[in-house]
Amino acid sequence: MRATTEQSGGLFFIDAPGGTGKTFLLSLILATIRSQNNIALAIASSGIAATLLDGGRTTHSALKLPLNLQNTEAPTCNISKNSGMGKALQTCQIIIWDECTMSHKKALEALDRTLRDFRGNRRIFGGALILLSGDFRQTLPIISRSTPTDELHACLKSSVHGVLYRN
Repeated sequence: MRATTEQSGGLFFIDAPGGTGKTFLLSLILATIRSQNNIALAIASSGIAATLLDGGRTTHSALKLPLNLQNTEAPTCNISKNSGMGKALQTCQIIIWDECTMSHKKALEALDRTLRDFRGNRRIFGGALILLSGDFRQTLPIISRSTPTDELHACLKSSVHGVLYRN
């Protein structure tokens, strides 16, 4: 909460087993920030997780990620700066991404590129505050016709941002 009041940006990660109250905590954070008339975006990698968050949407729906994410060299979100979502990304207080461990690492990298561009800031995620939540003990990204090595390579921990949240 200090990071939201100081508007310092940053990347935080909640890694906890299923059933420990991550969704409850995320809902509490969303409600607190929104009660202060600030914008808090809630996205999730799965439809079920998105429905559990107030105003939650799937990452592909909200961020307009390319469907062939794993085959794109440097993906970005297919959103214009002047769209409603573009303006929300520029001004939001926090972006909460639940079940992010299920997403391909390039989805996180696409969000980073887009936020740097929209916010005109070269810092990670354009200086926005990002709260990732998930459980690496659950489902990793699924890549059709791939090997376990391909799936591990697609995991967030192997991302260029992975050094920020490795154990």
